[in-house]
Amino acid sequence: MNHAVNAAEELGAQGWSRPWGSGGDDGCVEIKELGGGVVAVRQATDPDGPALICASSVVAEFIGGVKKGRADFLIA
Repeated sequence: MNHAVNAAEELGAQGWSRPWGSGGDDGCVEIKELGGGVVAVRQATDPDGPALICASSVVAEFIGGVKKGRADFLIA
């Protein structure tokens, strides 16, 4: 298979942002609002790679959980 479903390149190059900053390294994600309460998330170092498509509310819930320490295991 040589075609990624929801490939970021199919979503266009405009409108992507790095809301969390990269701190000078490339270990960052980019996010793009697609409308209708849906966003795309992709790896900044692979802009032509796949993008995760999800509801904006899911991203907000994830960020809220991170702020409450629920994702601390990811950096332990």
